[in-house]
Amino acid sequence: MGGAEWEWYANHADDDFEVRVQVQAGLRTVGVAFVRNPALEEGVLQPPVDMSTFGYSTDEEMDGNPAVGDVVIGGPFDGMTPQQVTSRQRLFVCSPGDDGAEADCAREIIRTLARRAYRRPVIEPDVEHLYGFFESGRAQGDFDAGVQTVLERVLVDPEFLFRVPRPPADPDVAAYRIGDVELASRLSFFLWNSIPDDELLTLAERGTLSEPAVLEQQVRRMLADPRSDGLARNFFDRWLELHKIRNVAPDPTIFPAFDENLRQAMQRETELFLASQLREDRSAIDLLRANYTYLNERLARHYGISGIYGNHFRRVTLPDEQRAGIIGKGSILTLTSYSTRTSVVNRGKWLLERVLGAPPPAPPANVPPLEENTAAGAAPRSQRERMEAHRANPSCAVCHRLMDPLGFALDNFDAIGRWRTTDDPRFPGQPGPPIDASGITPDGQRFEGPGGLRQLLLDRRQEFTRTVTEKLLTYGLGRRLEHYDRPVVRQIVRDAAASDYRWSALIMGVIESTPFQLRRVGS
Repeated sequence: MGGAEWEWYANHADDDFEVRVQVQAGLRTVGVAFVRNPALEEGVLQPPVDMSTFGYSTDEEMDGNPAVGDVVIGGPFDGMTPQQVTSRQRLFVCSPGDDGAEADCAREIIRTLARRAYRRPVIEPDVEHLYGFFESGRAQGDFDAGVQTVLERVLVDPEFLFRVPRPPADPDVAAYRIGDVELASRLSFFLWNSIPDDELLTLAERGTLSEPAVLEQQVRRMLADPRSDGLARNFFDRWLELHKIRNVAPDPTIFPAFDENLRQAMQRETELFLASQLREDRSAIDLLRANYTYLNERLARHYGISGIYGNHFRRVTLPDEQRAGIIGKGSILTLTSYSTRTSVVNRGKWLLERVLGAPPPAPPANVPPLEENTAAGAAPRSQRERMEAHRANPSCAVCHRLMDPLGFALDNFDAIGRWRTTDDPRFPGQPGPPIDASGITPDGQRFEGPGGLRQLLLDRRQEFTRTVTEKLLTYGLGRRLEHYDRPVVRQIVRDAAASDYRWSALIMGVIESTPFQLRRVGS
């Protein structure tokens, strides 16, 4: 290819993709996609917007259509500044009049802004300090320019960027109970991953937030608020390492069906599933046993589930137990695999660490890698055969006898989470051997496949609920747990048992706990 026509095409092919639309001011969801099916789309499209190599599938049968590389949004082009935007109305709590009223209005805006940004009552020295920045900006432009200068100053203030502890002036104890204002911030960043709202701050300023009945009412209100999605998104991401799905790169020559659409669908499925667990206040045990998930057509086709059409995600009751709970999610199965094959070790280690809270020790030094073949020209050994050879090494056997059985139970899922009944072929053009998904725990308990593994984990619900509580307390405190936190974890688990470990009970247990309500002097 080449010549003038090709040069023109390279420079102008995207010209028709620039579109100007009229959009009402405010927060809006924008979707961009090449629609594969000309039928009317259902719901809001969730298109891929990515520049990675895997944004383009090499599987012509699966995804022959072009994909979106990137999207740039600009404007407004008419030069108008919207006056009735919700975010602007929350900032401009008054309108300036004459010169005298302008100063009063500026100070009122400063009080409102500083109170929310600093998450505490604002005193007059705060106001006057920031008013100086308003005057500086006002001198360079209009009233809005002055407010903008104040906003810029507040956004770089350490009190906005950091949660500053406020200990008693002369503490005479090793630990002290935090005040209601600091409690409001702890609550909001724990449950919303954001600053307290006006209701929470007002109760804190009155000194009533820490009252048990008021505290419980506020926690339930906050969990019912859409902002609690921040807890689901950030807590589960850190606990289950879900962010790793964004970086996995399955070999496109081995797994051509894996593209950016599928990656995003896997991630979205897991996010919606986990958010529903909190929103519906289900038992934490349902993370292991829930028989539903969220699918769009692309992911349903990947899972082999029929009857799902369209790009939007919808709740689906699973037809069997293969994909029940978190262990059947494509995101987990993919992020615990290698780029070319599954990994019994990675999957078993993930289950030990993230589900049972029993991370294996680091591997010993100078352990040679597993050999793929026994000899030149011999048939490649199966993963089970290679792992058996690894366990023959006494220094490796201690950990692998714990990890490997758990990982083998998930071997029916390939490296991108598809169900399979045979292993990788040993010779080109020939079917691989049947999958052996059985395992035996060190104490002699036999299990097989995802169903057997799930029951094994359910039988160890004490370990699982302890792990959930440890991770939740760690997230709420913003620090790792120490030995003196262990009794608190046990107490939260015991108290939550009466409700079958509902999320509200576990969260309330964390909030009412001593580590959450008290702070050590100097910490």
